[in-house]
Amino acid sequence: PQQRLGLELVWHALEDSGLRPSDLRGSKTGVFVGVTQNDYGVEQLSGNREEIRAFSGTGNGFCFTAGRIAFQYGFKGPVSAVDTACSSSLVALNQACSALRSGDCDLAVVVGMQLNLTPPMQIFLSRTQSFSPTGRCRAFDADSDGFILGEGLGVVVLARETNLPPGINPPRATLLNCAVNHDGPASGLTVPNQKAQEELISGVLEKSKISPASVSYIETHGTGTQLGDPIEIGALRTALGRGAEEESLYIGSVKANIGHLSAAAGIASLIKAV
Repeated sequence: PQQRLGLELVWHALEDSGLRPSDLRGSKTGVFVGVTQNDYGVEQLSGNREEIRAFSGTGNGFCFTAGRIAFQYGFKGPVSAVDTACSSSLVALNQACSALRSGDCDLAVVVGMQLNLTPPMQIFLSRTQSFSPTGRCRAFDADSDGFILGEGLGVVVLARETNLPPGINPPRATLLNCAVNHDGPASGLTVPNQKAQEELISGVLEKSKISPASVSYIETHGTGTQLGDPIEIGALRTALGRGAEEESLYIGSVKANIGHLSAAAGIASLIKAV
């Protein structure tokens, strides 16, 4: 199901960009997919062994989510699938930007995908007490009590501003820079590290020659947890230098509308911001 929807959404995204998919056959178009959950494949491969077929592997393996898109559309650029949990689609985006800058591809298709088809992941998250018992993501709310999972796929098409393909529509946004880091040591494997977040934000602003004071809106991770949200707010306040005397910095989280899309959460936030 994830591969099928990925193929469909890539077609829509290319059309929306003004590009004819058939004209891109043989082109240096890269495919970068963020994916972390494979319920359909787990269900098939852990079931009756007599029912495992060739498509049980090629229809479900993470590597094939990106490879099938390139195969179907005839793309010859770099292809990768990334699983870094909630950041998967944004790490895929970072890879796409690097490939465009290096000239490894002339066009990049970035996909985030998340489908929840069987109970185990829901059970796992309930065991970690991540879920909201009231069934809502209340990002940055005094009543925040956890998140809920949403489902969806998102696709963006990227090109170098100095080398736009013929016929492509005017870009909806300019992406100045991307950056990725890891929390490193923290109080727990899944606990955010405020200092690491501050360093990442400050570093990408400096690299982009953007003044922190000029930033007026941030689309946040904002899951609606009492642990993660305050850490994120603290990192933004420090990195962007917002004190009581500074101009307001508006923040938002699309999770309050569509839930937490896990591997597709980042691409959903990017699309909302654009």
